[in-house]
Amino acid sequence: MTSTAPALRVAVHGELLPYLTGAIEAGGGGVVGLHDEPEALVLDHGNDKSALKGILDATPSIRWVQLPSAGIEAYADALAAHPEKLWTSAKGAYAKPVAEHALALILALLRHLPERATARSWGRSAGTSLHGLRAVVIGAGGVGLETLRLLLAFDVEVDVVRRTPAPVPGARSTTTTADMPALLPEADVVIVAAALTPGTARLIGEAELEAMKPSAVLVNIARGGLVDTDALVAALADGRIAGAALDVTDPEPLPDGHPLWDEPRALITPHTADTIEMIRPLLGERVTENLRRLAEGRQLEGLVDAAAGY
Repeated sequence: MTSTAPALRVAVHGELLPYLTGAIEAGGGGVVGLHDEPEALVLDHGNDKSALKGILDATPSIRWVQLPSAGIEAYADALAAHPEKLWTSAKGAYAKPVAEHALALILALLRHLPERATARSWGRSAGTSLHGLRAVVIGAGGVGLETLRLLLAFDVEVDVVRRTPAPVPGARSTTTTADMPALLPEADVVIVAAALTPGTARLIGEAELEAMKPSAVLVNIARGGLVDTDALVAALADGRIAGAALDVTDPEPLPDGHPLWDEPRALITPHTADTIEMIRPLLGERVTENLRRLAEGRQLEGLVDAAAGY
């Protein structure tokens, strides 16, 4: 007669929805309450972020925390208070839908679709093909790499900017932010796909927008705080860049009456690159995989580097 190891005890912070129950059980775990000495804590997207630190303070049995988002800035206090925990995020898990949205925004700007969507007459013939253009992708996480893969299908020459200059397969070059001033004047498309950290806040500001050529477009599908909003408003109003497509803004939500809403060169989507319907199944897959890896003693996916900020 053989005995089986007890299931890893997993608590959920947020609403315990069927997709999470199924994901935990598929990974060999068992759902328990916070008072049942859970070994792991999985956060759903609707969690109370301000309560996480208190939960960890009161539940020392938790050794692994799975966050529901790629960005970790909202959980900074809990991370700082509990560096002894094993932390994983959803980085990389949502790469395909977010990169797909980035591509849609790029094509919309180049093809002047915002202008045509509101037109009430035939208008002028205008538009630029993406094929053969040059792009700068800022960030080499899952979204940045998937965006690179999609761009290569259009024969785009892509320069990747990341924290370290470690080569990225498929990129024309891989550099750090120190080299951005040399890359931006050559770029037709600039895609922001980096993590928001103290070191990357307002990474695209007045100087960077000034360095871009007038025919270039900017796309941000990462975090609004990576772009200096006031500088972007001014650059668009002056025609210093051809357009900007933003799935994220600073502030967010973008208030009614903000100048960007009336800017004809701006295309704004309300943080819909990864809707909750798209990403919950993907988070479930990450939970299942990490539970299996934890049981097998393998490295987990999406490990958080608290010092780096992602």
